[in-house]
Order: sequence, then C-alpha cells, then structure tokens
Amino acid sequence: MIKALTTDVEKFYQQCDPEKENLCLYGLPNETWEVNLPAEEVPPELPEPALGINFARDGMDEKDWLSLVAVHSDAWLLAVAFYFGARFGFDKESRKRLFVMINNLPTIYEVVTGTAKKQTKEKTPKSGSKSNKSGTKPPRPTEPNSRGSKMPPPKDEDDSGGEEDEEEEDHENTLCGSCGDNYGQDEFWICCDACETWFHGKCVKITPAKAEHIKHYKCPNCTGGSKRARA
Repeated sequence: MIKALTTDVEKFYQQCDPEKENLCLYGLPNETWEVNLPAEEVPPELPEPALGINFARDGMDEKDWLSLVAVHSDAWLLAVAFYFGARFGFDKESRKRLFVMINNLPTIYEVVTGTAKKQTKEKTPKSGSKSNKSGTKPPRPTEPNSRGSKMPPPKDEDDSGGEEDEEEEDHENTLCGSCGDNYGQDEFWICCDACETWFHGKCVKITPAKAEHIKHYKCPNCTGGSKRARA
C-alpha cells in the first residue's frame, strides 16, 4: 500500500477514476496492491478498506488526497490486524504485543507525508549540556536527580573515598528552595530546569513516580504558582 502511494503513485492515480464506482485500495499478502470494488458478500470475510477513495481525487490537492487515503489505509490495516487477533483468540498480552509490534513501524500516513523521516532525525542523540548532566558530577546534589530521572542523588560507589566525602559535603550544603532544610540522603529531591534550584519532592508535591514522566520541571516560583511541571 505504501508503494501505491509513493513509488507507484502515478499508476495508482490513474486507476482511481472518479467516473467509476466505489473503489478501495487493497494491500495483498504478496506485498502488492490493487484498486478494486469492495467485496459483494455481506458481511465480508475481512474488514473492508474505505469506500470511494476515487471520488475525491479531482476535488482535492493531490498531496492532501494521498494523505487522506493513507490515513484510511492505516485504519484498515489496524482493523485487519485486530480482526485476526480476535479470530485466533489472542489474550490480553498477545494483543498488547501485537499493538507494540505495529507501533514500532511508521504508519502509511507518516511515510507518505514524510513525518517518519522527521521523527527519525529528532530521535538522533545530540551532544550538549543536557547529555553531560547524567555523566559528570557537578558540585550540586546532582545528576541522578537532574532533568532526566528526577531521582534523589545517590552515593557513587565507584569513586574514591575522598571524592565521596567532598560530594556529600556539597549535598549537605544544598538547601531546599521551599522549606530551607538541608539535603537528606533518604529524601527525594528534584531540580528546577529554569532556575536550577533544588526542592524536596514533598515540598512541591512531586513524587518519584510523577517525576519519571516530567521532561522539563519548573518550580512554583518559575511558573508563577500555576502549573508545576510540563509533561
């Protein structure tokens, strides 16, 4: 189906004559495609793709029309996948695995519109200050709790004793930006990405579980007392 909407697009365009009856785009098991009339049997053996894709061909911009067909094709493929899941008695875990396998691939719409390539570029690791925060050890209660994991600062077992003592002293000198108390080894802390002030999780109502889903945390002072974090 991707071939029909990309490499074979001229052939596909010609076959979708608006003067013909309701036409559908089918993807076949042998990795080919065809534009054809829907099945006459009711109900059909398999879920049917969108009807009448040919009618809108001349009334829309070609790119918009191809994108529309791509969206309907994605919906049809999902319907077929879960039809077989139901037919062969997939349990909850099997259905979840099927959905994950589907999600690991770009959709037809993403391929046709070029969104898939953009997402691949965005996922490319970038070197910079953010990436270094989890590896280096600044003189703050630091990394494990910095912008990535938002977890409390642990001891580094691989460091020498002298470095541990220095780091613990730095930790002890760190004060919570809300209550003013010192850092405690058994307490969860979180750092504001805007002002780089550290807070007890309990003081700003952020739990370790909630912190795992926060990409950029802003303290109450930096958000004007409104939203504390942006997920």
